[in-house]
Amino acid sequence: MLKPSPAAELVEAFTNTIDLESGDDDVATPGELARWLAGRRLADESLRLTTEEHRVFKDLRAGIREALDVADPVSPHRLALADAALAEVPVLVTLNRSTWGDRPQPLVPAPGQAPAQAALAYLAIGWAEVVLTGQIQRLKRCAEHTCGWVFWDSSKNNSRRWCSMRVCGNRTKSRRYAARRRDTVD
Repeated sequence: MLKPSPAAELVEAFTNTIDLESGDDDVATPGELARWLAGRRLADESLRLTTEEHRVFKDLRAGIREALDVADPVSPHRLALADAALAEVPVLVTLNRSTWGDRPQPLVPAPGQAPAQAALAYLAIGWAEVVLTGQIQRLKRCAEHTCGWVFWDSSKNNSRRWCSMRVCGNRTKSRRYAARRRDTVD
């Protein structure tokens, strides 16, 4: 079974901080986002985010979610906001292993960044790794339009479409069946 890298797990967790179906948002406030980042060791527990910094993280989250959606038309606006957030993140490519810390890769946040920018840089680095390593083919957004949950496709042939066949897959198939029955009755 193929397992996601830590970068893929990070991107998946970040995009799933919002439940589109219920509207629950684990990072709805700057304080909640700061705690989420600290909980993943992307920032110190003392991090205090401004409203603007919070908005930038949410723009990035919406853009990543949008980039993973292959079923619906992509929103250029959401992608542009996420790209604008990424354009402001200075990332350093380094050969110095001592700067890698516990993240074994040569990409690190550039030195001297504000704590919020460094946390954003770690998310950007995670996204870059997922794309560059081809893991983006396995990190998917649920095809059930009311769900949108991001999941890791561990199927052998990379064909999984729903986060849960029992819930979202069944919901989609039931809707299609009902539509076919209506069409044949009319």
